[in-house]
Amino acid sequence: MKYILNKKYWAPIALFSMMVFSMLFTSCDNNDSEGSTITITKVFLEDVNSSVPDREVSFARLGQLLRIEGSGFAGLKKVYINGYSTYFNVVFVSNTSMLVSISADTPITDADPSVRNTIRFVNDNNEVTFPFQIRAGKPSIISMSNTMPNPGETIIVSGTGLTEVSKVVFPGNVEVTTGITSDEEGESFTVVVPNGISDLGGSIYAETSNGGVYSPRYFNFKKGILLDFDGQGSHGYWGTSTSMIQPTDIESAVLGTGNTSQGKYVPHRPARIASFDAAKNRCSEVWTAGNGVDNWRAQLTPYIPASTALDKVAFQFDIYVPDVWRESGFLKICMINNFNGGEWAGACYNYVPWIKDGKAIGVNTTGWITVTIPLNKFYAWSKEAFTFETVLAYREAATYQNFGIYFENSDVKLSNVTGNASEVEFPSKATSVKVYTDNWRIVPLDTPVYNDFN
Repeated sequence: MKYILNKKYWAPIALFSMMVFSMLFTSCDNNDSEGSTITITKVFLEDVNSSVPDREVSFARLGQLLRIEGSGFAGLKKVYINGYSTYFNVVFVSNTSMLVSISADTPITDADPSVRNTIRFVNDNNEVTFPFQIRAGKPSIISMSNTMPNPGETIIVSGTGLTEVSKVVFPGNVEVTTGITSDEEGESFTVVVPNGISDLGGSIYAETSNGGVYSPRYFNFKKGILLDFDGQGSHGYWGTSTSMIQPTDIESAVLGTGNTSQGKYVPHRPARIASFDAAKNRCSEVWTAGNGVDNWRAQLTPYIPASTALDKVAFQFDIYVPDVWRESGFLKICMINNFNGGEWAGACYNYVPWIKDGKAIGVNTTGWITVTIPLNKFYAWSKEAFTFETVLAYREAATYQNFGIYFENSDVKLSNVTGNASEVEFPSKATSVKVYTDNWRIVPLDTPVYNDFN
């Protein structure tokens, strides 16, 4: 039987074999060089998955493998990276080259300033310290407190590895380098939103001590607005039902601290309704105009192709909850006007923010925050992989193409929220909670890839 090695593995195997052979051969010729002067000339990143598997670099990240060129490595006793004593295998050390992997335990921001971004090599008689930037894992942006704020407001950007942020670039190439505050753990940073951001929206870019990072393309994506109650999109309403939110129910007083309201917005418990009874669905409802007015394909596909995977498209809205919301009530987001209330299936999604880790908690906001719900979380499309075309076609085939939100106040089964088996149920209670939303929009969730070596 013949075994054929896939071509894509030849290059890294050949490279690794040559390095090992070279090191072993050179080591045999340098037994008398222990304790000699150490010099460092070049550092290479070894990455068999890269198009350049042996690349000269000026920085590296935790966990990455380095090949270091120089002289005097025979007899090497210690390697300290950012002051951390780092293991290396003497088999992969010759007098002129060595391999060493950066330990995940290597300190980064908490390294002593005198040794941060250095590699120190020590033998019996000599040592040398080589300046070399050490970074943590690649940073990531997971969420933002508000993706459509007013200029001059402060937002919180959350993620990982967001240490020592020195620059933030907003859509339209609007750069901010002052007023940025970074969390010491790298889990977030705050930045003041500048004027002049493009209405086309896009990603924000942050420059950190761990390298650059992009957010998803959803910041200030005004082309995706379905309804903002201020002229973008059309508010639909009909009949005299108590639940139907009419134009006279829409409010405009300035609300919120930090991130404030933007013109008009919808109260999901209009002022004319004192409270919602327990065990009641469809307590209030607010809709877009629907047929003949809403045209998602024409509006959105120039920016979000119909072929986009559904987990890369989301419904976003801004929400303000001034008082504590707990134990009862939720928002039902309806992809079309074809729901009677109470559903936990079909082309809808129930937003229940007061359930966390299986328990009822109290939630409120001091200002307006953004909620992001990927479209593959809608129950009809949560079990399989779909594309945005599925949603577009579904809406186009509907008899009533209004997009809307109910406030519902029925009992909530934990199993419906989590999708996991549970006997826990949260009985509904009468509630007078105030919940406001604004800036309903469809946004892209794809994130540009930051390449360390662009």
